This record gives sequence, structure tokens and C-alpha cells, in this order.
Amino acid sequence: VLFRSSASKNLRNQRTRNILISVSERRFVRLTPMIKELSESARVAGKVLAHASRETKDAAIEAIAAALLQRENEILAANREDVQRSREEGISESLIDRLTLTAPRIAGIAGGARKIKALPDPVGLTKRERTLPNGLHLKQVTVPFGVVGMVYEARPNVTVDAAVILLKSGNCALLRGSSSAKRSNEVL
Repeated sequence: VLFRSSASKNLRNQRTRNILISVSERRFVRLTPMIKELSESARVAGKVLAHASRETKDAAIEAIAAALLQRENEILAANREDVQRSREEGISESLIDRLTLTAPRIAGIAGGARKIKALPDPVGLTKRERTLPNGLHLKQVTVPFGVVGMVYEARPNVTVDAAVILLKSGNCALLRGSSSAKRSNEVL
């Protein structure tokens, strides 16, 4: 979180349970207690997910891929609402195209999830290892980040893509898609 130095000092002195983040150099946004609660829940869940087996993570990813195909009609109906609302708001056609889901696009998202599932588990890999002359043994091992926050625009496919990649790597996520894809993201 980046703060200007004077703002940072003032924020440290505040007694508030809300989280404050810098949106730009000129303004701050107060995040609701709900976001703080979600963040704390994600942190706790992240500790569990970090130790999940490959089989468990792969089964969850397969369930996501299967649910996409099983709920295709529901996803498409929600997406049509988003596209219609975006057209009424005058969103550009290039953004509408990124927002639009079709049956082949949903199948592609499910297929992408299954490709991620087929990858080796990235957690616990030894990247480097050596013993120092004094006998100290050093080992660099891959570990999850923990909780990753993402904000993205008008691309409902990113909701699933990000969730699957983060799940495979043992991470939890706080995902925030744009309001133009609100209904699609809710269903996804």
C-alpha cells in the first residue's frame, strides 16, 4: 500500500478498524468492514490451502471446470444482462467484446482450467540447494504467496482464470471485477 509520507503519518495516528488504501496521490478510499472481514477470512483459508494436496486442488479445479459447463445457460443469461446494461451505458464495442461470453468462450475457460489442472503442482519444488562450508544447509523451496488481491475490468473470464491459477498455486484470492461484469462474476 503506497501512501504519501504526511498522509501515512496521519493514518498511523487514526484509531479506526477500517482499512485505508491509496487509490491515487490525491484521495483515499475507506474499505468497508466487510472487505476487512473477507481479507481476514482469506488469510485464514490461505494457511489451509497452502498445505492442500495436489489431488485436493486438482479436484477443486475439475469441479470448477465441470460447473462452468453445467451452468452454461445461467452464466450466459447473467452475461446477457451485463452486456445489455453496458450497451445502454454507452460502453465501447471493444469493451463489450471483452465482456461478452459465448458457449465456445465458456468451453474455452473450462478447457483452460483443465490445462492448469494438468500442470505439475508448483508448491514445494526445490529450486536451489547447497551446504555452506560451515555445514549450514540452505534450501530454496517454492511456497504460496498467501492471499492475492486482483482488480480487473470487464473480463469475466479472468474471474475463473485467476481463481484456478491461484488455487493451483495454493493461494487464496480477493477478486474484484468491474461493475460492468457484475452479474457474470456473481454467477461465475
